[in-house]
This record gives sequence, structure tokens and C-alpha cells, in this order.
Amino acid sequence: ISVQAQAAPPPEVALADVYDESLDVSKYWVSEKYDGVRGYWDGDTMRTRAGTVIDLPAWFTAGWPEQALDGELWAGRGHFSIVSAIVRTAAPEDPAWRDVSYQIFDLPEHDGDFTTRQTALSRVIARIDQPWVRAVEQVRVGNQKTLMARLDRVVAQGGEGLILRRADRGYVAGRHAGLIKLKPFEDAEAIVVGINPGSGRLTGMMGSLDVKTPGGRTFAIGTGFSDAERRDPPAIG
Repeated sequence: ISVQAQAAPPPEVALADVYDESLDVSKYWVSEKYDGVRGYWDGDTMRTRAGTVIDLPAWFTAGWPEQALDGELWAGRGHFSIVSAIVRTAAPEDPAWRDVSYQIFDLPEHDGDFTTRQTALSRVIARIDQPWVRAVEQVRVGNQKTLMARLDRVVAQGGEGLILRRADRGYVAGRHAGLIKLKPFEDAEAIVVGINPGSGRLTGMMGSLDVKTPGGRTFAIGTGFSDAERRDPPAIG
């Protein structure tokens, strides 16, 4: 079944706020920000943040618990376009799924704080016992200098940035959830509303995308894409 053919209500997930230098980083756990597709496992199916049901292979979810898991479907640093294409178009029997891992960072239904949830998550991972299912590594840092040095190392290795999670907070859906993103540049989210064909060297590929921000602003993006991304652009919606 095509992933686009399945729809469900969006899961209620924690959303990241932007890093502020006034933050007391010693109160947070820090992990790499994986550039993949958010995947929320509800104990039976996995949905994207928008609510699209992901048609995963049966072997991929074998032994998974009935409790909720929050994580990222990931194909490695710099491979967002690859994992996005797999999630959107690959059938469950497609061998491309062998290149995808599920990086779990939280247990949404657990009532403990984040530190407690990490202990519980390690037990869940041990019970699943599959090499493509991993707990995201979490570390503590004492100050902003150490945090920025860690950011520099991750980015130098091809990573996107860092995520900070408040150690003493329960899982809260939406913004202001004790979840902070730190990247070397600012970004924003927008929905693809149109795909414009290319011309000249780009004939037969995507030339630009028309996108719409949550605030209603619409504009085109035509630069920064690889040829591979132009041949397989993100779907409308």
C-alpha cells in the first residue's frame, strides 16, 4: 500500500523550541538531532508527525511493545532525501528498508521525568533486541561552552545539530515541552503546495517547489537541491 493512501489523526508529540543562550544547559540531556522522518509508534502502527501511516515491513516491527515510542526513521547523516523517499514510496517488501534504523528518543506514555524514561527506554530496547532499533545517545553537559563544542563536533561529522531535553520534565505534547533544538543556522517548516517543472539542464526534473508556511505565507524554493532530490521531490502535502 502506498504511504500516501493511508491517513490517521496526527499523533500528539512534543515539539522543539529554539535554543536561547540564557538556558541553563546543566538541567538538560543532550543528543544529536537526527535528520530523518519522525515516527510515532502507538503500539500497533507508526505515523508521521502529520498523521500519515507508514507501511513498515513486518520484520521491522517484530517484537515491538504495545506502548508508545517516539523516534526518528533514519538512514544516516546527510541522507534525509533517501529515508524520505523510502517512507513515502517503498512497499514493505522493498529491500531499501534494510538501510533504515529507528532511533528512539522517548516513551510518550511513561509518567516519569525524562531521566527516568531513559532508564525505562533502555529496558524496552533490550527486550526488542533488533540492531535497527536503537536508543538515541543522551549526555549531560555542564555549561554552554561544552555544549557548543559538542555542536561543532556533530556538525563537522555531517550532523544537523543537537536536541536538548529537560531532565526533570514529563512528556508534554506541543511546544514548551522542555524540548530545545540547537542548530548552526535557523530554519522553518513549510508545506509543499506545488511542484514546478525544470527547464534546460533540469528538464524532466523538479525546477522549484511552492511552499506555504503555518502562518499562510506562500513562496517558491528553487535552489539548494541536489539532482537526486530534483528527480524525487517531496510530495505535495
